[in-house]
Amino acid sequence: MEKPVIIGIAGGTASGKTTLAHKIEEKFKNDVIILSHDFYYKSFTNVTRAEREKMNYDCPEAYETDLLVRDIKALMAGQTIERPIYSYIERLREKETVTVEPKSLIIVEGLLVLENQELSDLMDIKIFVDTDADLRLIRLLERDTKERGLDVEYIIAKYKSTLKPMHEKYIEPCKEKADIIIHGDDEENIEAIIEKIKQARKNI
Repeated sequence: MEKPVIIGIAGGTASGKTTLAHKIEEKFKNDVIILSHDFYYKSFTNVTRAEREKMNYDCPEAYETDLLVRDIKALMAGQTIERPIYSYIERLREKETVTVEPKSLIIVEGLLVLENQELSDLMDIKIFVDTDADLRLIRLLERDTKERGLDVEYIIAKYKSTLKPMHEKYIEPCKEKADIIIHGDDEENIEAIIEKIKQARKNI
């Protein structure tokens, strides 16, 4: 198997990272693996659920990034992996895993995927999704109330105490590592990224 092309997609919470990943996936169909950094949240089983709710999940220490790096390297070597499943409701990893077979395109998306140097060094193309903070907060409220069962007061408090300061400390500086910074998700941006990926595949 030829070396896969690895795409990193970073950006603030609810910036559109996952949406972009799926738009790329639509173009390349069955040739794509999407690995979310969120799958690799650490499972803090030694504390109560109430304590887990108060923890900071927007800093590098919240992730088992070394496991993500090992999994990507295994896929690059043509090996199958068992990737974690993370429950946002329980704030724990589930016992089950998902079997992932190697593909020619690997998309790694998440808040901090460009922050970690070892992870970033694996990427052929690095993308930062730069979305207005007000829009991200609106999307966050919609997503976390509907999909993750969180209440509005909790989300806003978490945004003020953790998400915003962590964004400024860890996520915003990642723009400097990006090959491409996109503002919004218009088709012109998507097509430019698709062409860059096609070129990268030809060069490997």
